[in-house]
Amino acid sequence: MIAIIDSGIANLRSVQKGFERVGAEARIVEDPRLLSEAAGIVLPGVGAFADGIAKLTSHGFIEPLLRAIKQGKPVLGICLGLHFLFSESEEFGLHKGLDLLAGRVRRFADDMPDPATPGARLKVPHMGWNRVHMVRPAPVLAGLPEEPYFYFVHSYYVEPADPSVTAGVTEYGHRFTSVIWRENLFATQFHPEKSQAAGLTLLRNFASLAR
Repeated sequence: MIAIIDSGIANLRSVQKGFERVGAEARIVEDPRLLSEAAGIVLPGVGAFADGIAKLTSHGFIEPLLRAIKQGKPVLGICLGLHFLFSESEEFGLHKGLDLLAGRVRRFADDMPDPATPGARLKVPHMGWNRVHMVRPAPVLAGLPEEPYFYFVHSYYVEPADPSVTAGVTEYGHRFTSVIWRENLFATQFHPEKSQAAGLTLLRNFASLAR
């Protein structure tokens, strides 16, 4: 069973349906004790960083999640779930994250030039389909082309202190980390559950690790 953490910070049914489409059992869990029974864990999230960390804490998910990661269970962070894994975020002030990965969450600048339109600026948030260029062969990216398209919706991105955790990068104003991988810890800036065939391949790969 893959446990999808429900702390009230994401629409989780689409994530669950994505796993169901690839034949994996996935449950949305509100009780943190159920993480101990899961073969794999998904940490999704949308909204503000500080609010998300506060809700994970108040719902009692932090310690069981950290314990599961230490035990070697595969964990997949999605969008804001990626941000939570890092040391701190600059979103609406400076806020501490789970500090599983050293680095900071930063906001896209409002004045990034649009290379496709002279004199224009890229919009923030970064929203829509974009390429992910693979820089390391992460298990969750197996079977995908070198630069698959995924669906993004975000104004903030992660800046890892250790570049070796980066498995995929994306261009939007500048190159940023869009996939991380360290041992049993995986995370994406994009939404695989909204990314059609490429996203389903990623979810299938993750499910194959959760055994």
